[in-house]
Formats: sequence, C-alpha cells, structure tokens
Amino acid sequence: MTSEKIAILVDSGCDVPETIAQADNFYVIPLKIIYKDAEYTDKLDITAEEIYDRLPIEIPKTSLPEGAYIQKIFEQIVADGYEKVLAITISSGLSGTFNSVRLVAQDFPMLETFMFDTKNIGIGAGVHAIRAAELIASGSSFDAITKVLANEVKNSKIFFSVATLEYLQKGGRIGLVSSIVGNMLNLNPIISCNDDGIYYTVAKSRGRKKSLEKSVKLVKAFVGNHQKVRLFVAHGNAAKEALILVEALKAAIPQAIDVLYGQISPALVVHTGPGLIGIGAQILD
Repeated sequence: MTSEKIAILVDSGCDVPETIAQADNFYVIPLKIIYKDAEYTDKLDITAEEIYDRLPIEIPKTSLPEGAYIQKIFEQIVADGYEKVLAITISSGLSGTFNSVRLVAQDFPMLETFMFDTKNIGIGAGVHAIRAAELIASGSSFDAITKVLANEVKNSKIFFSVATLEYLQKGGRIGLVSSIVGNMLNLNPIISCNDDGIYYTVAKSRGRKKSLEKSVKLVKAFVGNHQKVRLFVAHGNAAKEALILVEALKAAIPQAIDVLYGQISPALVVHTGPGLIGIGAQILD
C-alpha cells in the first residue's frame, strides 16, 4: 500500500454519488445558484426539485464559490494531514472552476496538487474521481494515478437527451449546439462534450423515444469491444424514463461491471431544464 496521504477534490458539478463523496479523503466545492433575491449552495441548501418547481417563475444563474471559500477547503485538506491533492473538475470549457482551483492551489506549496480538467460534465466528469478513489484504495502511488488519469480523459463519454433547448439558450451554454428550430419540429438533440470540453450536437432525433434509443446506440458504439466498463444514467426530474434506460443499457452492454444511477446536480438543472437524461460509459480496460 502507498503511504502517501492523497485527497480528492471535486466540484459539485461532477455529480459524484453521495455514498462515494462521503469518504474521508473526498472534498467537494459546491457551485452556487443565484436567484434575484437569494443565493444557494448546490446540493447543500437547495435541491434539484426546488429548482424545477421555480423554473417557470425564474431561471436562476450559477457561479463559482468565492476564492476564499475554495481556500478554506484547501486549508482543511492541509489540517486533515494530506500532502497531495487530485483536483478533478468539470470542463474548463464550460465552467471557471478549474481555473479558480488552480489559482488557489498555487497558494499551497506544501500540497502537491494535480489539476485534472475532465473536459466533461456531470457524472461524465465524476467517474474520473471514482476511478482515482479506486486507484488510491488499490495502493497506487500519486505519480502513477496522475499518469493514469491524464491518459483517460477520452475514456468517459456522456450523451444528454434534452427535452427542450430553452434552458441551454437562456443560460448561454448552447456551445456548438445550433439553436435549431428544434422545439417546433419536435427534434430532440443529443448533446455531448467534444475534445475541448464544449457542448456539441451529436445527433438529432424526432421525438423523445427515438432520441433515447439513439443515445443507447451511441453508448454501445463508444464502448465497442471493451470488456471492463462502467455505465451511468443521470436524470433531471425524469426518474421513470431513466430507470428504463438503466435496464436498456444493461441489456445492450452486458459486460458492464457497474451501473451508476442518480439525479443530476441542481447547478446543471439550471442550464438544461427538466426532462434531461444523460447516459454514458467509462472504459476501464
């Protein structure tokens, strides 16, 4: 076993499942959700459901926590006796979190910090933190883990089926997703992150059912002949459909070692609106 004390730092947009994020060596930087009359901390004092309920009245904004807040987390990591940090964030192409953490890390020369830009979002980013936790548990050294992670950015892919483009447009997060007159034509775009970690349209399907079926095909094609894969399904207020997709994915990719399932973070809900389903895979071999 490695004797190194290694902490894992993620932002709440990585959607690392609670059961894993509660480990002693996990630290989470919560994103902020800002309404005209109040500010909330992602997953701490506001739920995704509460945001859905208020969306018809107000679409909030999201932002990073202040540098001072991130600094406190770094101070806590030092106080808890860690010497090394794996800082894993959602795509720098979609959020300033990576850069904020990088700047704060420079003030902590006593900590060896590895900055990891997943170029991904949601659980598509979070699975890299799960992978890091598994490597720490197996006794891998910090250097070995950083090398593995650096090579595995492309090994995780998530496909989002969006029920409406309205929220991506309003949040300015449309990226390379053309704001097609899709809502009128009942076109459901499937969105993913490209190599630069920016949203782009992978496919367009007419109608929700076809869009979800196409997503399963895209995951299957991404997995190819790989035998060691982890699957994931994340939903925004679409639990019933998401559970059906868990079964569809298991049937399509029976060799999967694991299927993660959960709700997407409140901060992501703001940009995508209700009815979002993300499905994807992480290749582990």
